Amino acid sequence: MDLPLPDLVAVPGNEASWADVQAVFGQRGGPAACSCQRFKVPGRMHWEAPPEELRARFRMETDWGNPHAGTAAGLVGFLDGEPVGWVAVEPRLAYPYLKRQRLALQERGERLEDPGVWSITCFVTRAGFRRRGVSSAMLRAAVGHARDRGARAIEGYPMLTEEGADVPWGETHVGTARQFAREGFVEVAHPTLRRLVMRLEP
Repeated sequence: MDLPLPDLVAVPGNEASWADVQAVFGQRGGPAACSCQRFKVPGRMHWEAPPEELRARFRMETDWGNPHAGTAAGLVGFLDGEPVGWVAVEPRLAYPYLKRQRLALQERGERLEDPGVWSITCFVTRAGFRRRGVSSAMLRAAVGHARDRGARAIEGYPMLTEEGADVPWGETHVGTARQFAREGFVEVAHPTLRRLVMRLEP
């Protein structure tokens, strides 16, 4: 079971270095290829863009290493000073292509651009530290981060998975429904067979 790590320390991206987050993402595989751009770049552009271009966009979104910067695209998690995790968390309006993912905003009478709603869209755990509770700890940190910055509601878009199933990162980089439920999120929409919209209202 993926339970939160009490000794993980999460800091906003602007308080971590670019080298820290790149250590988490690695140089190959899904995280390195996407660089948390899935909901920020139009679908065809996202799938066709070279990883270097998406990485450059990601780097521009946060003033890495500048603790005085006002915004960050997410949090970097550390264990004993070693960067081990990432979670993308920002106001929902930072993700213009969420609306293309059939997340039922209109059915709920909401605008994507509502600044009071924050979204948690992506988790990455560094190779060698997986299955140790990093992503659950990062989720808890993301909730606190959003609340501290005035979020009226926090959303996630996790996948339904079977207990004990080995699911590839390509499906669960958004998190699992069980993880979000443990933090008090409740289902508010079920836009596809296995994807939920889950919401926490402080």
